[in-house]
Amino acid sequence: MTDAPAFDVFARGCASRTTLEHVTGRWGGLTLGALYEGELRFNEVRRRVDGVSEKMLAQTLQALERDGLVHREARSVSPPRVDYRLTPLGREVAERLLGLISLVEARMPQVVAAREAYDAERAAVTR
Repeated sequence: MTDAPAFDVFARGCASRTTLEHVTGRWGGLTLGALYEGELRFNEVRRRVDGVSEKMLAQTLQALERDGLVHREARSVSPPRVDYRLTPLGREVAERLLGLISLVEARMPQVVAAREAYDAERAAVTR
Protein backbone atom coordinates (compact mmCIF):
# COMPACT_ATOMS: atom_id res chain seq x y z
CA MET A 1 0.00 0.00 0.00
CA THR A 2 1.37 3.39 -1.01
CA ASP A 3 1.11 6.31 1.34
CA ALA A 4 -0.99 9.19 0.07
CA PRO A 5 1.09 12.21 -0.88
CA ALA A 6 1.35 14.92 1.72
CA PHE A 7 -0.22 18.19 0.69
CA ASP A 8 0.94 21.55 1.98
CA VAL A 9 -1.11 24.52 0.84
CA PHE A 10 1.74 26.84 1.84
CA ALA A 11 4.08 25.22 -0.71
CA ARG A 12 4.10 27.07 -4.03
CA GLY A 13 3.62 24.03 -6.25
CA CYS A 14 1.12 22.13 -4.13
CA ALA A 15 -2.09 21.13 -5.92
CA SER A 16 -4.11 21.94 -2.82
CA ARG A 17 -3.31 25.63 -3.28
CA THR A 18 -5.20 25.74 -6.58
CA THR A 19 -8.22 24.05 -5.06
CA LEU A 20 -8.15 26.44 -2.12
CA GLU A 21 -8.11 29.34 -4.58
CA HIS A 22 -11.13 27.88 -6.39
CA VAL A 23 -13.04 27.46 -3.13
CA THR A 24 -12.14 30.77 -1.49
CA GLY A 25 -11.98 32.95 -4.57
CA ARG A 26 -14.53 35.68 -5.10
CA TRP A 27 -16.97 33.53 -7.05
CA GLY A 28 -16.10 30.01 -5.90
CA GLY A 29 -17.30 30.40 -2.33
CA LEU A 30 -20.47 32.16 -3.40
CA THR A 31 -21.19 29.52 -6.02
CA LEU A 32 -20.70 26.71 -3.51
CA GLY A 33 -22.95 28.53 -1.06
CA ALA A 34 -25.66 28.96 -3.69
CA LEU A 35 -25.52 25.29 -4.65
CA TYR A 36 -25.73 24.28 -1.00
CA GLU A 37 -29.37 25.34 -1.21
CA GLY A 38 -29.99 22.62 -3.81
CA GLU A 39 -29.65 21.69 -7.46
CA LEU A 40 -29.77 24.73 -9.74
CA ARG A 41 -29.64 25.51 -13.42
CA PHE A 42 -26.90 27.82 -14.70
CA ASN A 43 -29.06 30.96 -14.78
CA GLU A 44 -30.47 30.19 -11.34
CA VAL A 45 -26.93 30.11 -9.97
CA ARG A 46 -26.17 33.33 -11.83
CA ARG A 47 -29.19 35.10 -10.34
CA ARG A 48 -28.32 33.85 -6.84
CA VAL A 49 -24.68 34.96 -7.11
CA ASP A 50 -25.48 38.56 -7.86
CA GLY A 51 -22.85 40.34 -9.94
CA VAL A 52 -21.07 37.34 -11.49
CA SER A 53 -20.71 37.45 -15.25
CA GLU A 54 -21.75 34.51 -17.40
CA LYS A 55 -18.12 33.91 -18.38
CA MET A 56 -16.81 33.95 -14.78
CA LEU A 57 -19.60 31.68 -13.57
CA ALA A 58 -18.90 29.19 -16.36
CA GLN A 59 -15.18 29.19 -15.49
CA THR A 60 -15.94 28.86 -11.77
CA LEU A 61 -18.34 25.97 -12.25
CA GLN A 62 -15.86 24.21 -14.53
CA ALA A 63 -13.04 24.58 -11.98
CA LEU A 64 -15.25 23.35 -9.13
CA GLU A 65 -16.43 20.43 -11.26
CA ARG A 66 -12.83 19.52 -12.11
CA ASP A 67 -11.96 19.60 -8.39
CA GLY A 68 -14.82 17.19 -7.67
CA LEU A 69 -16.91 19.68 -5.72
CA VAL A 70 -19.70 20.22 -8.25
CA HIS A 71 -21.56 17.73 -10.43
CA ARG A 72 -22.81 18.92 -13.83
CA GLU A 73 -25.66 17.01 -15.41
CA ALA A 74 -26.64 17.73 -19.00
CA ARG A 75 -30.14 16.44 -19.73
CA SER A 76 -31.23 15.45 -23.22
CA VAL A 77 -34.53 17.26 -23.28
CA SER A 78 -35.92 19.97 -25.48
CA PRO A 79 -34.75 22.61 -24.80
CA PRO A 80 -31.47 21.22 -23.45
CA ARG A 81 -31.08 21.52 -19.70
CA VAL A 82 -27.96 21.54 -17.52
CA ASP A 83 -28.21 21.24 -13.76
CA TYR A 84 -25.50 21.72 -11.14
CA ARG A 85 -25.36 20.27 -7.64
CA LEU A 86 -22.76 19.74 -4.97
CA THR A 87 -20.97 16.42 -4.64
CA PRO A 88 -20.63 15.02 -1.11
CA LEU A 89 -17.17 16.62 -0.92
CA GLY A 90 -18.57 19.90 -2.24
CA ARG A 91 -21.31 19.78 0.38
CA GLU A 92 -18.75 19.30 3.15
CA VAL A 93 -16.65 22.21 1.88
CA ALA A 94 -19.73 24.43 1.46
CA GLU A 95 -20.87 23.73 5.03
CA ARG A 96 -17.57 25.01 6.35
CA LEU A 97 -17.65 28.05 4.07
CA LEU A 98 -21.18 28.88 5.17
CA GLY A 99 -20.01 28.79 8.78
CA LEU A 100 -17.33 31.34 7.92
CA ILE A 101 -19.85 33.44 5.97
CA SER A 102 -22.23 33.43 8.95
CA LEU A 103 -19.42 34.51 11.27
CA VAL A 104 -18.39 37.36 8.98
CA GLU A 105 -21.99 38.55 8.53
CA ALA A 106 -22.61 38.44 12.30
CA ARG A 107 -19.43 40.41 13.01
CA MET A 108 -19.92 43.09 10.34
CA PRO A 109 -20.82 45.81 12.88
CA GLN A 110 -17.33 45.29 14.38
CA VAL A 111 -15.74 45.27 10.93
CA VAL A 112 -17.53 48.48 9.93
CA ALA A 113 -16.46 50.15 13.19
CA ALA A 114 -12.85 49.04 12.64
CA ARG A 115 -12.90 50.40 9.09
CA GLU A 116 -14.29 53.73 10.23
CA ALA A 117 -11.67 54.03 12.99
CA TYR A 118 -8.89 53.12 10.54
CA ASP A 119 -10.11 55.62 7.93
CA ALA A 120 -10.47 58.37 10.57
CA GLU A 121 -6.94 57.72 11.83
CA ARG A 122 -5.53 57.80 8.29
CA ALA A 123 -7.40 61.00 7.52
CA ALA A 124 -6.02 62.64 10.68
CA VAL A 125 -2.46 61.69 9.70
CA THR A 126 -2.75 63.17 6.20
CA ARG A 127 -4.08 66.54 7.41
